[in-house]
Amino acid sequence: MAKISIIGSGFSGISAAAYLAAEGHEVHVFEKNAQLGGRARQLKTVNGYTFDMGPSWYWMPGVFERFFKDFGYEVSDFYKLTLLSPSFDIVFGQKEIMHIPENYGELCSLFESIEEGSSAKLDRFMAEAEYKYKTGIDNLVYKPGLSLGEFVDMDLLKGVFRLQVFSSFSTHVRKYFKNPKLIALMEFPVLFLGAMPQDTPALYSLMNYAGLKLGTWYPQGGFKTVIDAMVEVATNKGAIFHTSAEIEKIEVNQNKATHLLINGEEFKSDIVIAGADYHHVESKLLESQYRNYTESYWQKKTFAPSCLIFYLGINKRLSNINHHTLFFDEDLDEHSVDIYRKPQWPAKPLFYVCCPSQTDSSVAPHGHENLFLLMPIAPGLEDTDELREEYFKIMMNRLEGQLGESITEFIDYKQSYCIKDFIDDYNSFKGNAYGLANTLRQTALLKPSIKNKKVNNLFYTGQLTVPGPGVPPSIISGKVVSDQVLIQLNKSKHEITV
Repeated sequence: MAKISIIGSGFSGISAAAYLAAEGHEVHVFEKNAQLGGRARQLKTVNGYTFDMGPSWYWMPGVFERFFKDFGYEVSDFYKLTLLSPSFDIVFGQKEIMHIPENYGELCSLFESIEEGSSAKLDRFMAEAEYKYKTGIDNLVYKPGLSLGEFVDMDLLKGVFRLQVFSSFSTHVRKYFKNPKLIALMEFPVLFLGAMPQDTPALYSLMNYAGLKLGTWYPQGGFKTVIDAMVEVATNKGAIFHTSAEIEKIEVNQNKATHLLINGEEFKSDIVIAGADYHHVESKLLESQYRNYTESYWQKKTFAPSCLIFYLGINKRLSNINHHTLFFDEDLDEHSVDIYRKPQWPAKPLFYVCCPSQTDSSVAPHGHENLFLLMPIAPGLEDTDELREEYFKIMMNRLEGQLGESITEFIDYKQSYCIKDFIDDYNSFKGNAYGLANTLRQTALLKPSIKNKKVNNLFYTGQLTVPGPGVPPSIISGKVVSDQVLIQLNKSKHEITV
């Protein structure tokens, strides 16, 4: 039995803990904050609001189901899922809104009403996207990305062109659709992948299948219920969780991590898995000779956006708002340039509004609403209270104009969250919110390695390594790293026996 230490209690860290504890190892998870969950923490206010601080889109339900089934459970053993209808709304202009139905037949009808002949094209697009999704989720994303040999699979090689790893997402969408609204609808998931559509592989049309065909779900009680469920699974298998436990150093002797320095005390470990920010682990917790990558390496990487977020409590109910609303009433390309090409605070920002109290009465007092506003921005920008307030007014003016009612005067709770907070709370590189962008040059083997090349018992997991950003990929990342740890432990055991 090995003593395994995991740094960070986000989805990837908890996932790894559950798998390794289930194999009989002594697993300890260390979280620097007072609450487990990493970015999926919750903010509970004294006046009765409960805010999901991070993830709010529950896509790819099969990934969650697979995790729980691996331990003999069902999702329904822990939390209730609600299929949202509509899945989400997109605002294109004043009183110009598209409701995205959860029913695929209705979605086809919507497409046809906007662009003649597009429903048949959507069928063809979705058939390709389904192939990519099933190939990607069942095969590609569970590979550790350590060698080209992992991809020498005849079935995979035969399908490589159909996967469209080397073609542009933007070009792919425009082969099927011409209407700007339909293009915006199909391209919006790329915002979660952290790159402009033209720089994202067409492989990621699998996200369209995930969101438009498999549905958009909501776990009653918020995403913290998912964290709590995964922690319960890991704890039942013997994993031990420690909060307010900040790692100060990974101590290395003879190319082996031997101890963690935690709040000034040493903790012995046979295996260390870093689920914290990869750059932070390398630059702050390891001495320079043990790092996989130089500072210049990180500076050249394309990072997904950061965000300006507002958590708002509203002491009245709102009309004409659904659970998810995307404000695409400004130009997507222009905002994307302000994030990726010429990093600056956006001149005409797009933003997202989540109103979970429309679906879940537990997240706000009776007769009140819970609002979450999010605006993607470039990481590393200047972050001041004045800038936050300037953009708050921009978003609220457009939201109030769209709903046709006053909101600002009814706010009885307001909290902002931005670049400085991502750095302070998560040691996030440049305050990024989602990890590395899923560009062609940052896919699979081209992502930061899941294994330290100089410290033979140090591994990495989470959104800065394989398979990439997002909640389902992070859960998968925990599984992938646990498999690599078990392979190494079994190899070491065999060598000792021989």
